[in-house]
Amino acid sequence: MAGLEDLYREIILDHYRSPRNRGELPVPPARKLEGFNPLCGDEIVLYIDVDPAGGTVTDLRIGGQGCSISQASSSMMGAAVKGKTVAEARKLIRAFKALMSIHESRLEGEVDGDALAAELEGVRLGDLEALQGVVKFPVRIKCATLAWNTLAQGLDDAGNGDGS
Repeated sequence: MAGLEDLYREIILDHYRSPRNRGELPVPPARKLEGFNPLCGDEIVLYIDVDPAGGTVTDLRIGGQGCSISQASSSMMGAAVKGKTVAEARKLIRAFKALMSIHESRLEGEVDGDALAAELEGVRLGDLEALQGVVKFPVRIKCATLAWNTLAQGLDDAGNGDGS
């Protein structure tokens, strides 16, 4: 198992050292979203451009600063979401957050293996699976999910016609 943990550690460090989709997009047409974790100071600035006709995430850029977990997770998220439909992006968000909640659910005796399997069915997490080790450190789960929560809020706002 140590070999797999080393591989996961390398994937996280690669995304932290060489983040994908770094930068900004012009607002509008892109939306600018900001996320902040007050527990540790991680900041995420997310620019997302969704084609209104096709409902596809046509471009996504990420800025901000924080720990290796938050920054690697945001890099992996950008790579996973770009080019997907909003529905596919929402499914990725749910699957990733389900993966991150496994530990908390086990502690509270609430793990429903069938529900989790259904949530993850058909979703390919790829490099994101490298972050599954974070669940061993519950205080770091918020670091891993910061970008995802910010994206979810942005997609919710877009669905409500909020053009900011």
